[in-house]
Parts: sequence; structure tokens; C-alpha cells
Amino acid sequence: MKSLIVMPTYNERENIREIVPEILKFNVTSCDDVIFHILIVDDNSPDGTAKVVEELSVKHPEVNILHRKEKSGLGSAYIEGFKWGLKKDYDLFFEMDADFSHNPKYLPDFLEKIKEYDLLIGSRYYQGRISVVNWDFKRVVLSNLANKYARMVTGVPVNDATAGFKCFKRKVLESIDLDKIYSQAYSFQVEMNWRCYKAGFKIGEIPIIFYERRHGESKLSASIIREGLWILWKIRLKR
Repeated sequence: MKSLIVMPTYNERENIREIVPEILKFNVTSCDDVIFHILIVDDNSPDGTAKVVEELSVKHPEVNILHRKEKSGLGSAYIEGFKWGLKKDYDLFFEMDADFSHNPKYLPDFLEKIKEYDLLIGSRYYQGRISVVNWDFKRVVLSNLANKYARMVTGVPVNDATAGFKCFKRKVLESIDLDKIYSQAYSFQVEMNWRCYKAGFKIGEIPIIFYERRHGESKLSASIIREGLWILWKIRLKR
């Protein structure tokens, strides 16, 4: 099987240097006979992220880059990445952060469990346990409340509704009209869960530990939070 890891970036030069080789190690060890390819969707990062990716792609043909002219949102980055991959022969599609918040060590767990599901989520709140590292109390509380709010509004029965470490089977993305996705920030994760759920696909979760980024600054902002609040109700009204 061939798997595509779609990884949006904006000013992730230092993280990209480290995480790409970590992922490609699994190709050497023949992780469940799956070959991982990586697509970096870069929003014209001023720190030279794209140049680092281009250098890596010379050494590693499994690494590709999709250049975007400007910072256009997490959701649209994933959508463009999915569309790029659907034109090729990938069986599995991963969403993954570039900053080591999503540790590559969990990739074998995804590959094993995705056999039972159509969408698999790496959950920070698996079976009620909170598994995050280097978050302050305020962020833990806000994240936990956001997940409970998302479950209440959308009705999708997952513990970590806003998680961004995911694996989709190809048939899921082929069945969704990606042009109709209207979330452009972190609420994109909630909307994708909802669309999969409404389409009747089987959604599962595996436990992960979420680590705060190694390098750089978080992209979370007040405007992103506000968007998430009203987008959830837009999703609900479309039931």
C-alpha cells in the first residue's frame, strides 16, 4: 500500500529538517509493507521552509512540495493536498502536523488499526484520559471544552473532535465533495469528521500523546477560535 502524509507548513524550516527523516525511516523498516510519501503544502513561508523541502526531495523522491502563494488556511491546505494525492494511486491519506506535535512513532499504530475503520483519529482524549505534554492549565481546559462543545453541536461520537492527526482511506475522500468544505481553519477537522459520519463511514480513535511544538510559534489565534464557534452551528444547520 502507498500512503500520503499531507503536511501543511508556514515557517516550519527547523521542524521539517527533523521530521521528514523520522517519517522516512519507516520506509526502510518496511512498516507493514506500506511506503510513506510526504506532501508538504507550503504557504510561501518567509523562513525558507520550501527550500529545505526541495533539498530533501533531491535526496528522497518520496518527498514532494506544493507551493501556495500566500497563507490561506489549514483547511484549504489539506484540501489541495488531498486533491493532489487523489490524482495518484495512494491508498491511505494522513493529516499530520510538521512540528512534532504528532509523533511519527504512532504511524505503525495507525496502519494496524485503520484496517478496522474508514477514518482513524489520533486522540488526545482517548477513553477520557487527557494526554498532552507542555500545555498550561488554561489551554487544557479550553481544548477539553471545545471538544465537548463540538460533540454536543455536531453529534459526532468521537472523544477528540478537533484532533489533527488522522488517517483516511481513499474511498472516504473520494466520496466527499471537497469543494464544498467551508471551514478554513481548525474547525476543518470537525467538519471532516461530521461529513464522514453523515456519509456512514466508520470512525475510530487510537490513543496518542500530543507534544507541544519543538520549534516556532503556534498558529492558534482568537480569530481561529471565533471561526470555529460559528462554523459548528453552520454544520448543525446543514443536518
